[in-house]
Amino acid sequence: MTRVVLHIGRLVLRGVDAADAHQVAGALQAELGRQLGVDAGAALVAGGNRALLRAGRVTLAPGDGGQSLGRAVAERIAGPEASGRSS
Repeated sequence: MTRVVLHIGRLVLRGVDAADAHQVAGALQAELGRQLGVDAGAALVAGGNRALLRAGRVTLAPGDGGQSLGRAVAERIAGPEASGRSS
């Protein structure tokens, strides 16, 4: 099992209301913990030590809130290998 240490020094959320930022960050943390906690961070680890990782554009359905955004960003960070796995 590979140990993954992930530090997010700054999270830039363009177009997100400041009132929703804590909800997004909480969902992101929880989902990353779930996905990377089942040793699914192979794509993240394979990329090596990176100072910057761009998750790219994330599109949500109308009405989706901070929880959905946090989960979607976590999926982009953890990589496609982590999607759909459960702990």
